Amino acid sequence: MEIYDRTPSTGFERIDAFDGGFGWLAHPDEAGLRASHAVRGDAGGVWLFDPLEAPGIDAEIDAFGDVAGVVVCSAYHTRDADRFARRFDAPVYVPTWLGRVSKRLEAPLERFDGDLERSGFAVREVSPLPGWSEAIAYRRSDGTLYVPDLLGTAPPYLAGDERLAVYLLLRPVVPTSAFEGIAPERILLGHGTGVFVDTASHLAEALETARRRFPRALLEGGSQLRALVDAL
Repeated sequence: MEIYDRTPSTGFERIDAFDGGFGWLAHPDEAGLRASHAVRGDAGGVWLFDPLEAPGIDAEIDAFGDVAGVVVCSAYHTRDADRFARRFDAPVYVPTWLGRVSKRLEAPLERFDGDLERSGFAVREVSPLPGWSEAIAYRRSDGTLYVPDLLGTAPPYLAGDERLAVYLLLRPVVPTSAFEGIAPERILLGHGTGVFVDTASHLAEALETARRRFPRALLEGGSQLRALVDAL
């Protein structure tokens, strides 16, 4: 099974549906399970997080609401952000500290820090290693947390019976402080389906056991190392 399918999508799988949003997998059969999300903002409008193209997804988004902006939350998640921005006539929002992204976009770019316009989301920087830069986005009003790379439920992330896990290379240095004060009702992810049940306990377990489970994850983590090489 391919880690990331770089061919054009032939159809998407809808995931993570809740009252204020939904997600989709543009390549449901790839191991890396790159997930995209559309979430309604607190003040209206739809925000697209790290979106990937897929046939028919435009109609799903149109039916959901008017796009207010496209958000890139990882230095490695430019994905198809500029195409969605042009199609829906909306800016691409990128945190001020996030590198690599601007050189890979051909669309209007808005840099921001902290609050994401009127979406209700605030972002926090996660840069635990040189060359690693992402933003986790949290909305306190409904407990929605989005994590692009640090956490995942895609097969390459998981060791043993884990439901949610820290990325292999970050297990020894997991940045737990980034999650202080966060009590999620749901966790949306850049890789894999989200977590909607016992969310806070799954998050706590993933962070608390990451280092202890690193040796086993390393033994089972060949696919995640291949995923890193593929992403780079």
